[in-house]
Amino acid sequence: MFGTNKTPTKDAPRIAGAPATQGLLNSMVTGTTIDGTVNAESDIRIDGFLKGTLTCKGKVIIGSTGQIEGEIKAQNAVIEGKFKGILHIEDLLQIKETAYVEGEINTDKLSVSPGAKFNVVSKMSPQQHVNRVKNQPTAFENNIS
Repeated sequence: MFGTNKTPTKDAPRIAGAPATQGLLNSMVTGTTIDGTVNAESDIRIDGFLKGTLTCKGKVIIGSTGQIEGEIKAQNAVIEGKFKGILHIEDLLQIKETAYVEGEINTDKLSVSPGAKFNVVSKMSPQQHVNRVKNQPTAFENNIS
């Protein structure tokens, strides 16, 4: 009456052609401390403390209670908590009003909300972007000709 003859499936349904990690979120909760290297295939949210290197193929979110000291390499990042170190963000880096960021950033796009504490040295174009447009004249150079 209450039982079922269906066998449970091991994998959740996937959309054809979508990466296996799409839509998944790793999470490090408040009170957790990691000293070392973290590699994430999908998005990751940090609400605890990480000292070391974080490499992520998706988005890194440092929550308001999160703290990272070290290096982050990611596609995108949102910082609401504290970060001290070197950031390598391929696309968009968002610094929220509750954030404290100190160190060096390398990104293509940057958004800093009013109220954020932001003391960094910054490079606004990732190296591959600089190489791609290196031989193209700038808009300023086009207007001079």
